[in-house]
Amino acid sequence: MDSELKVVISASRRSDLVAHFPQWLAEALSRQKAILIFPRRKKREISLEPEKVHTLVLWSKDFHHLLTNKYNLLDLCRKYDQLYFHFTITGLGGTLIEKHVIRPEEALAQIKPLLEIAGSPLRLSLRFDPIVYWWEDRTLKSNLDFFPRIARAASASGLRQIRFSFAQWYRKARLRAARLGLNYFDPPPEEKIEAAQKLSRIASAFDLELLACAQAFLTNVAGIKPSACIDGNLLQKLHPRQAPVSLAKDKTQRPECHCTESIDIGSYTQSCPHSCLYCYANSRL
Repeated sequence: MDSELKVVISASRRSDLVAHFPQWLAEALSRQKAILIFPRRKKREISLEPEKVHTLVLWSKDFHHLLTNKYNLLDLCRKYDQLYFHFTITGLGGTLIEKHVIRPEEALAQIKPLLEIAGSPLRLSLRFDPIVYWWEDRTLKSNLDFFPRIARAASASGLRQIRFSFAQWYRKARLRAARLGLNYFDPPPEEKIEAAQKLSRIASAFDLELLACAQAFLTNVAGIKPSACIDGNLLQKLHPRQAPVSLAKDKTQRPECHCTESIDIGSYTQSCPHSCLYCYANSRL
């Protein structure tokens, strides 16, 4: 990463800092630095000085603490040139699969006030991510039926895009699901493509662009493009002064990920209480 360029700060792919660690996040922004702890107790200090940050990217399933300015979190965030939001709404909040996530109607109600903070619909990304299938008795179920609701809400709010992916069941997630009684099902690629075709038709009806996150085979479906969830080109265009930022691929992400470089200030030690059964990050469930 070019040391002369301002950096993109991600908070965070590793845990939901806004929903469950708002005090930690507020204190880090107030101190203008974050201390990251890595395996073998290695530490790294990340500068959060506003003049060194190009964009602060916030990821969450519940922005309530930001919207209510708890711990002055909103005031602290507004010191940065640009805020970008990734807001995940799967329709599974309150179910066994996302036991401690807010219910869908609560999440959808946060779109409008969050958009007011973002200042542009291009700075708010809705994520229908992941799509989950499971068996109940002999009936195969999924959250696909929720997609028209989130598409309608996105369109009504002036949003342009929805990102999505299908659940990837890593070993710890498979073991967790079995232990907690979820009989998950991972469809073959051809079934996922068929489902993606239906999503694409719905998205088109609402004049929305559909972006697939790190699952390249889905981009063979008409109307679906690959996602760069942190997109240096977009962030540069949206920046109040069009300040340059790194456009290099983020080598810490999966091979099919199109994200550009950022620094994530979350930690896997900040175990997320959302308790999503499919989560790849939480090893304590």
